[in-house]
Amino acid sequence: MDRLSTAHADFEEVADGVHLADLPAGNRASMVYWRIESGATLPTHTHANEQIGYVLEGELTAIVESEAYALTAGDAYLFHSNERHGAENRSDEDAIGLGVLAPPREEPDWRRTASAVEQD
Repeated sequence: MDRLSTAHADFEEVADGVHLADLPAGNRASMVYWRIESGATLPTHTHANEQIGYVLEGELTAIVESEAYALTAGDAYLFHSNERHGAENRSDEDAIGLGVLAPPREEPDWRRTASAVEQD
């Protein structure tokens, strides 16, 4: 069994104000712990994976195929395979949640990483 507490999750800032921490992953699904700061935007993107998630704290506006959907703590969501989606934190507090991708997602093209910066 693999185990990792979110209290010890290693966040990486992947876009301005958008932080992701990988949690245990298997062969068929992966889990990510996310935090989106007040005023930050997760860029819209698509991927072949299905993505389900849960908002633990705060509020977000999910942008799905150019439509806006309010999400608050306690809300679960689903982004279908190849559905264009992103999120904006329009509130005064950080939003925190969990996401599960099936199959596990490879590194997204919008993700800012040290290896991507070195290639520029």
